Amino acid sequence: MSISIAVLGLGKYGRSLAESMYNLGADVMVVDCNQNLIDDFAAKSTVAVCANLEDEDDVKELGLGNMDIVCTAMGSNLTASILSVSIAKEQGVPFVVAKSGSKRMASILHKVGVDKVIDPENENGQRSARILSSASVLDYFDVDGNLCMVEIKPKKKWLSKSLAELDIRKENNINVVAMKSNKSNKWDFADPHCPLTESTNLLVVMQKKDLKDIK
Repeated sequence: MSISIAVLGLGKYGRSLAESMYNLGADVMVVDCNQNLIDDFAAKSTVAVCANLEDEDDVKELGLGNMDIVCTAMGSNLTASILSVSIAKEQGVPFVVAKSGSKRMASILHKVGVDKVIDPENENGQRSARILSSASVLDYFDVDGNLCMVEIKPKKKWLSKSLAELDIRKENNINVVAMKSNKSNKWDFADPHCPLTESTNLLVVMQKKDLKDIK
């Protein structure tokens, strides 16, 4: 089953996130008040809707409650962001993300229930898409055009086994750089003989083309 996401606002970040999520196989609904942008994204999204995100009725009619993720990508429009986040939470969206244009805006968005605030200085749409599209990927960093560094949770079939037993480098084309436990919350060199648990996080280097195998 693919992830469904609504991207509200098609600025630079919103466009990048929506297109990246769509290319990763997600069901993507894009919403903006600019009909030209909506027309442009009709072929790069599952559903494209022209709506006024400052109008309560328009936002309610979007049916955000059917989405797994809602992202308000309007860092300069606090009114529309607050309204969209509030309605998304009221309609039962499990994970709501919001782009913020300032620390004060981030603080306000947290107060109205947003689950994660995007820092536009340190985040881009492609990076967000890599993280949001997988339950296993906790963080993502580009290395170059071919490689990336990713923080991941171990797959269920890896649990209770060590890296030496799994031979992840050979079987999955993944190089484990470091690991940490939620108990210590500190990165350390990967111990090939330490059994992996649900509290283990792995920092790995891998080819971008193999990211689709990390779910």
